[in-house]
Amino acid sequence: MLTADQCYQAVQGRDRRFDGMFFTAVRSTGIFCRPSCPARTPLRHNVDFYRTAAAAADAGYRACKRCRPDASPGSPEWDVRADITGRAMRLIRDGLVDREGVSGLASALGYSSRQLGRVMAAELGAGPLAVARNERVRTARTLIESSSLTMSEIAFAAGFTSIRQFNDTVREIYGTTPSALRRGVKSTPVPGELVVRLAYRPPIDLEQLFTYLATRAVAGIEDAGPRHYTRSLRLAHGPAVVSLRPGTGDWVECGLRLGDSRDLGSAVARARRILDLDADPAAITSTVAGAGLSALARTVPGIRSPGHSDPVELVIRTVLGQQISLSAARTHLGRLVAGHGGELPEALRAGTVHRLFPTAEAIAAVPDEDWALPARRIATLRRVAGAMAEGTIELGPGCDREEAARALLALPGIGPWSVGYIRMRALGDPDVHLGSDLGVRKALAELRTETPIDEMIEACSPWRSYVTHLLWARHARSESSS
Repeated sequence: MLTADQCYQAVQGRDRRFDGMFFTAVRSTGIFCRPSCPARTPLRHNVDFYRTAAAAADAGYRACKRCRPDASPGSPEWDVRADITGRAMRLIRDGLVDREGVSGLASALGYSSRQLGRVMAAELGAGPLAVARNERVRTARTLIESSSLTMSEIAFAAGFTSIRQFNDTVREIYGTTPSALRRGVKSTPVPGELVVRLAYRPPIDLEQLFTYLATRAVAGIEDAGPRHYTRSLRLAHGPAVVSLRPGTGDWVECGLRLGDSRDLGSAVARARRILDLDADPAAITSTVAGAGLSALARTVPGIRSPGHSDPVELVIRTVLGQQISLSAARTHLGRLVAGHGGELPEALRAGTVHRLFPTAEAIAAVPDEDWALPARRIATLRRVAGAMAEGTIELGPGCDREEAARALLALPGIGPWSVGYIRMRALGDPDVHLGSDLGVRKALAELRTETPIDEMIEACSPWRSYVTHLLWARHARSESSS
C-alpha cells in the first residue's frame, strides 16, 4: 500500500495509473472516488484512503456517480500476492462466496471463517462478506444497465438473498434506487447478450494480445483475430460465451452470452484474466527498464501476460503441446474437442464457437486410439486429467501456486517448463521466467549487455512473466524480419 501522502499526490495529479489500487473517501461529502476523479480535489484533512472499494463502502461512504470507482480496473496486487488475502480476493471475484458462503471460502483456503475474517479485516479494513457484497452490487449494476431482466431477477442473479437486501445495498452504495440507475442508461440492451466495459490501465497492445491468442486458438471453442477474441466458458451454473473487442476508450468491450445470469461476475473475472486487464504497465516498464533492459521494455509498450479461463484446459493444452508445433497441437486439440467436448446450446453460440472443452473426467476416459500420440504422452495426459478430476491437484483461482507446482512436478512426464507455463497462464503468476524456452534463449542471445543477463532478469521480479512475453515478441519479430 502506498503511503497516505503518495496517495494524495496521485489524487492531486488525477493519475489514472492508480485507479483500482486505492480509493479516496471524502469525509465532507460521504463519497468515495477513484484517484483520477475529475471533481475538484478535496482538502487533505478531509480525505481517507482505502485499499478496496468494499472497505470504503463498509465505512459508510457512497460510490461517486461521476467517476464510478466500482468500474475501475482491479488492483494488480491480488495477482502478485500468493498469501491468504490474495488467494481469497481471487476466489471472491470468481464468485465462490455467492455459491458457498464465507464458510466455503474459508474451507477452500484451509482457515476457519473467524480466522479468515480477522486476517482480511486487519489488511483491508473489510472482511470477506463485505468484499463479496461489493462484488455482488457491481454485478447487479452491470445487469441493471446491460440487460432487460426484471429487478427481482437481477437481485437473485447477482447473489442477493432478498429484494429488500438488493434495494438497500444499491441505495447504500450508489445513493440511488435500482430503477433510477436503469433510467440513466442510454444504450439499448442486445437481446441474448450482455455488453460490459472492462477498464484497464493504458498503455496496452491489444493487437499483440489478440494475435497471441489467435495463433493458439482451437477450432470449435475459440475464434480469434487481430481485433477480437471469442471463446466458450464452462462456469459454475452453466456454459457461456465471451467475445472481447477493443473499445473506443481505455476499456475492452466484452459481450457475454450466459446460460445462467448468476455466472456474470465469474465470467467477467475470467475475461479480465484472459487479457490480463488488471496489470500495471507503468510498474512493469519501470522495473524492466531499471534492470537495464530499456530496449526490451520498448519492444511492446503495454505488454500483457495473457491468462486463461480454465486451468484444466490450459494444463491439457500444455502437456499435449510438448515437443510439437503450435499448428500440430491445435490439430490434436481440435480433434479432442470435436470428439469429446460438449455442444453449446444454440442460443449461446457465436460464429464458429459452438462447443465446450471436455472436462477432466472426460479426458481421463479418452481411449488410446483417439489420441494419435506417443504412448508416454497419452499416459501423462490421462494421469494429470485423473488427478485434476479427483481433486488431488488444485488449480483454481485460490490455489497455492507453490503447492500446485510441486504436485504437477511430481507427475511423470511434466517438467519445469510445463509447470512454469501453467503457473504463468493458468494460475496468473506474474513472476515466471521460462529461461529454458528456445525462443527466450534466442532472444536473450541477441541482447547486448555488460551486466550478466541472469542478474538483470532477476532484477525484473516480480514481473518476470512479462519479460518472458517481451522476449517471445522480440524473437518473433526477429524471425519475421529474417
